[in-house]
Order: sequence, then C-alpha cells, then structure tokens
Amino acid sequence: KIKTINKLLKMNIQSTLRILKKDEVLQSPGIIAGLSVQTLAGNLEFASDRIFIAVATFEAKIHEHLHWHPIEVFYYVISGSATVRDLEGNNYTVGPGDSIYAKAGLSGSHEWIVHEGLQLLSVRATNDGHRRMQFTVDRETKRSYIEMHELIRMEAVDFASHY
Repeated sequence: KIKTINKLLKMNIQSTLRILKKDEVLQSPGIIAGLSVQTLAGNLEFASDRIFIAVATFEAKIHEHLHWHPIEVFYYVISGSATVRDLEGNNYTVGPGDSIYAKAGLSGSHEWIVHEGLQLLSVRATNDGHRRMQFTVDRETKRSYIEMHELIRMEAVDFASHY
C-alpha cells in the first residue's frame, strides 16, 4: 500500500484553471431579437460539469415576455435597468448590483421590460440544454408553450430514437 501511495503522490497533476478574457468570448444571438449571450461556462467551448454561466445583454426597449424555466435561475445585474414582472403582475425595478432569483417552474415565471439596455450575469445550476430551456406563459390562462426550434436548439428533442 505504501508503494501505491508514493506512486500517487509523484503523479504529474496538471492545472485545469482557465482564464477567459472578455474579448475571447464570442457573442451569440439570444432567444429573442435584441438579446445576445456570451457563454462563460457550460458549453462545448468552455466545458463545465454542472453549471451554465453567461452574460446576457439586452438592447434598449426590449420586452421579453412572461416565461419560466424547468430549473432555478439566478441573475445579477451588471449594468442598465429593467422592470421585472412576476406571474401575478407585480413590478420590480432592478439596476446595477441587484439580483433576481426565480424558482423552477411556473411559480418562478418572470418577464423583462428593458429600459435603456441591460446586462446580466445569468447562472443556471445545469448545463443540460433540455433543462435550460424556457417556456412562454399566457398570463391570463397560465398556459405554457415552447417553440419547436427552441426545443431542438436546447437538445430536448430526439427524433432518431423513435424510428
């Protein structure tokens, strides 16, 4: 056993630390027009075991309609301002330094009404695409839906396994 322990102690362990310079992280279009996303962790380029972290940038005067996620989400406002509206229609004004937490499911529904632009740090507790998706909500009926192209983008559809 002592030989095995000594062998393990002599192993060459290499660092997995990764530094991302802001200019190296590409922006991609978000789920709505006027939203761009820079993924910091949780995709193929910047792999992560369990988390998805991104910087979401909204242009001025964007309205992202009421929606919910199948997992909890946490947002930290870097810059700009918005009104966040919950499922019951309550309005909350947020700005730099504020944070927003939405529980998983319909009760955590929220929408963004962006004022002069908004930049958020978005943290999700998984990098599984099929769990990061979002469902749009009809405020009156509470009925939820998601577009097929969004299901495909989030890897939540597998047509091959059914044939």
